[in-house]
Amino acid sequence: MPSQPRHQTQRLIAIRRVKGIDGRPILNGINYLEVAADRRTLQIYFIHPLPGTPQAVPHNAPALTAENVLITGGTRLRSIRAEFATALDNLLTVRVNLPGDLSVYTLQLVQSASNLKPPPGFDSQLASVEFVFHVEEFTVLDCQTDQNSLSDKSSPIPPIDYLSKDYASFRQLMLNRLTLTMPQWQERNPADIGVMLVELLAYAADRLSYYQDAVATEAYLSTARKRVSVRRHARLLDYFVHNGRNARTWVTFQISSRLDGTTLPGAAIAENRPGACLLTHMTTTPGLTKEQFEAALTSAAQVFETMQDVTLYAAQNQIEIYAWGSTEYSLPKGATQATLKDTGGQLRQQLQPGTVLIIEQQKGRKTGRLEDADPSCRHAVRLIRVTPQADGLQQEGSNELGDRVTQPQPLVEVEWSAADALPVEFWVTQAVEGETIANISVVRGNVVLVDHGRTLPPELLPLVPADSSYRPRLQRGTLTQQGPLRPSGTQGQEQPISATELLHQMPLRDLQPSVWLQEIDQPAHRWQPCVDLLVSDRFARDFVVEMEEDGYAYLRFGDDHLGRQPEPGTRFEATYRIGNGIAGNVGAEAITHIYPAVDSPDGPGILSIRNPLPATGGIEPEPLEQIKFQAPHAFRQRQCAVTEADYAQLAQSFPGVRQAVATRRWTGSWDTIFITVDRAGGEMLDPAFRQDLLAYLEPFRLAAHSLEVDNPRFVPLDLALTVQVKSGYFRRDLQSQLQQTFSDQVKPNGQLGFFHPDRHSFGQAIYLSEFVKSAMQVAGVQSVEITRCQRLWQPPRDELATGQLTCNRLEIPVLRNDSSAPEDGRITFELQGGLEYA
Repeated sequence: MPSQPRHQTQRLIAIRRVKGIDGRPILNGINYLEVAADRRTLQIYFIHPLPGTPQAVPHNAPALTAENVLITGGTRLRSIRAEFATALDNLLTVRVNLPGDLSVYTLQLVQSASNLKPPPGFDSQLASVEFVFHVEEFTVLDCQTDQNSLSDKSSPIPPIDYLSKDYASFRQLMLNRLTLTMPQWQERNPADIGVMLVELLAYAADRLSYYQDAVATEAYLSTARKRVSVRRHARLLDYFVHNGRNARTWVTFQISSRLDGTTLPGAAIAENRPGACLLTHMTTTPGLTKEQFEAALTSAAQVFETMQDVTLYAAQNQIEIYAWGSTEYSLPKGATQATLKDTGGQLRQQLQPGTVLIIEQQKGRKTGRLEDADPSCRHAVRLIRVTPQADGLQQEGSNELGDRVTQPQPLVEVEWSAADALPVEFWVTQAVEGETIANISVVRGNVVLVDHGRTLPPELLPLVPADSSYRPRLQRGTLTQQGPLRPSGTQGQEQPISATELLHQMPLRDLQPSVWLQEIDQPAHRWQPCVDLLVSDRFARDFVVEMEEDGYAYLRFGDDHLGRQPEPGTRFEATYRIGNGIAGNVGAEAITHIYPAVDSPDGPGILSIRNPLPATGGIEPEPLEQIKFQAPHAFRQRQCAVTEADYAQLAQSFPGVRQAVATRRWTGSWDTIFITVDRAGGEMLDPAFRQDLLAYLEPFRLAAHSLEVDNPRFVPLDLALTVQVKSGYFRRDLQSQLQQTFSDQVKPNGQLGFFHPDRHSFGQAIYLSEFVKSAMQVAGVQSVEITRCQRLWQPPRDELATGQLTCNRLEIPVLRNDSSAPEDGRITFELQGGLEYA
């Protein structure tokens, strides 16, 4: 049993605190003693480590042995002595020759049997301790109290209502109890001191009861009501809760020549600099004063900020698309290049790879009026190549003598990536009733990417207290959740390769709140937000932003184990943005103003600001009901691939992959998983796509597997059909329709041809009845007979007899019927009957 004299407690505390000049403790002493279950082993705990151990007190003193332990006392057994003693840190274990009796003994530290003074460095007041070898004496009496022996005059225990949970019930409970225990007290006036104390205790009990209920409610995912609690519960289940996302769009400027070469700054977090501030509709000029800006905020105008620096040029206000003298000219759907007119010769210096342009229809195709323009015909492209050109046939001018001569028309050939291919056809010129409508579609320059949110002036946070309960709240909400400009590919280029990728946001789980902290006394010490502190070391200046349902944010810091803990007395300055969710999904032509105004001394510099395309990507924070529903199932998501089917399923989830088949092969040293991929549209694998797919599968790969990606085995077909044409139909027209039906292209009505790559995949059998069905759906076909159906340049495999053409698990049937590529399959039609053109 542990034993420690109570009168020596103050002495023990003093010895712990007092230290010498060198900072080391001066004295050591006994803290307490415990007797082991065998009653022969004594465990003496000291205040500091013992001599003979690291950091011993006293320093350089000899280790304690059995000779330094003297045991006295006892009634019947007095010859108790220590056989041996061992020290470990602050514990001295002593083995005695025999267990003592039931009386009290004293263990004393001495220098020797003849010198009873304490060893040097040990306090005389704490050099001894009293103890007993047995916890209590044995007794044959029942420890239960005899209820019959109680006095009849004892008062009954007043009943207590344990269902009391609020102020009124606690007050009534205490008054009922006092009525029984103090019947002479009958006062119930609120001004009475007794009633006042009862009500004060009821108020405190009510708050404690609420605290208990709140803790019990927040302790479980299914009952939690606070967003912070739900988020933490979900994180334990490996489910990431998102707090929404801000919107992005493209904005174009039209400027006067006085602002040529002016650069609008973009956001730069490292320099603590926000981007240029753009606002939605107001009935003023594009540039706003401070008063107008504050009035716009009061009227709930949405604020956007530029994400990149942009240099403005008047020559890019409107760029004409060169039609090469044609009266019927358009940029077809899927186009990736265009020729621009460079009349002043400035575009070839201004346009560079990486410049973003917007192609838009500004006039109606049939009327030529601005109000008839189709607003859906607008598209942003990012240039990857700019080539100066000239057309010597189309520009007329005069020479130095005033003679009319033909001069080369300066042009610029621009090209963008396939990811930015035109989604629709853009008409440039068109002849209507004998008149040519020019510049139906034009190109807009001075384009910059903007995102929703307004940067607030730096906010001073409360002083870091001495304890670890520092969890400040930002004064404004709703905090912006955004992602940086996402690099493309696996090499981490600084810029994406397309305007589509620039506009595309990162996955919701990778977004970060737009807030950063800076220490007032140490401006170089910047603290960055992170998703959690599980991967932050003890030196990382990271913090977690925890959002509540009202949109306000709390900041949680580390504990010097997972993340750095702020030093007491530190003062932070917080810079953050507000504006998030679907409020930023404004329509086209909504953004029209800038603050502060960018003007020249001679007049307005910015003539107009507009966003031809609507803002997209804004998402509201994840609802609590959705989190509670999905979080318990998060652990069921596949985190690794084991079988071939696992790899195939994961590959199919990659964008651009229609189907995938995985095959395990032993390659001499380990297993290699060969993933055969059928891309959308029948495209072949290119190095960039192959590398991106391998990078996507890498986190799921087992350590014993290597991955390879290859193309399918395409099976070209040889098909021949004999078609009987109905009377009244021309054979030539019918053959054209049959070729479209059995082509690998998209038909004019939007349907896919029979051999379109997206209609067939691995191991798919084609039944001959499908050929007959597709041919009979063509108007004018009376009957169809299949005369040949086999693999190209291979002998038949009884396809006509079995009624189907089969493929292996890695094979895909193809038939392109291209005379320039006869190895890709062919189909012939023998038409009988019908009419023939004269």
